Amino acid sequence: MLKHRLIKLVHLAGLIWLVLCLLYIMALTLRRAGVGWWVIFSLSGYSAFLISLLVSLYFFALYRVFARSQKIEVEHPLTTSDYYAFFYIAAPFLGGIAGCTGGINTTTSEFLLEISIASLGTAFLVWVIIDPIAGCIEILTPAGLKHRAKRLAQARAEKEKRQQERERLLVEVLAKEKSNLRYQQEMLAPLAEKLAELLMVKAKDFESAGKKAAVMGVKAWQIGGLSCMQQLRDMTMEICRKKYKDSMVVDYVSTWWDGIGNWRNPSPC
Repeated sequence: MLKHRLIKLVHLAGLIWLVLCLLYIMALTLRRAGVGWWVIFSLSGYSAFLISLLVSLYFFALYRVFARSQKIEVEHPLTTSDYYAFFYIAAPFLGGIAGCTGGINTTTSEFLLEISIASLGTAFLVWVIIDPIAGCIEILTPAGLKHRAKRLAQARAEKEKRQQERERLLVEVLAKEKSNLRYQQEMLAPLAEKLAELLMVKAKDFESAGKKAAVMGVKAWQIGGLSCMQQLRDMTMEICRKKYKDSMVVDYVSTWWDGIGNWRNPSPC
């Protein structure tokens, strides 16, 4: 935790330093072009785009630092070391120091310009070019290649194991569903026979038949809910089609069961 806080502080200081360097380069360039200070300050809004690019570069570097902690040391022996981490986060300051040595015998403005350019250039060079190249080279070492191949093989094996487990669970669920369906069919078969007979009753017994059918609907609801009621209704209509081929069978079941559980009689419209 302390190490991560130190990295954040150093990176924050590096960001502030880089922004100052960028602003100084812009201001000095405009002054040399003969632009007055009031114009320079008025252009500060346009410089926000460049500053945002710099901030994006900073966050990219910060992400790379924390992503490095997820790297495997065997595959990345250099970029996971503390020495490299210090070099990485201190790149802007190291560039500034290099700039100091190159502008000793110059004017103050030139001296600060050398420092600013060296800081920005070093940060870009280390964060965008050197670090990705170093990471790629590390993977190509014999130990890195061997460990990577082993790690990928383990990942594939774990993925296949999870896939097999999902397939096993799916087979179990389907088998259980099939068993439940068979059990429901056995439970509903007698009810379907009686319900089919009720559909063929005479008009004078229609009200009594409706009450008996409602009791059967409640029982089907208690067995398996709406799906079970639908199954019983389908079984009943199938029996009617087979038994009473020459008779006109009206589906009174939907009307008799209206309001039982979630069953709703479809609108005639």
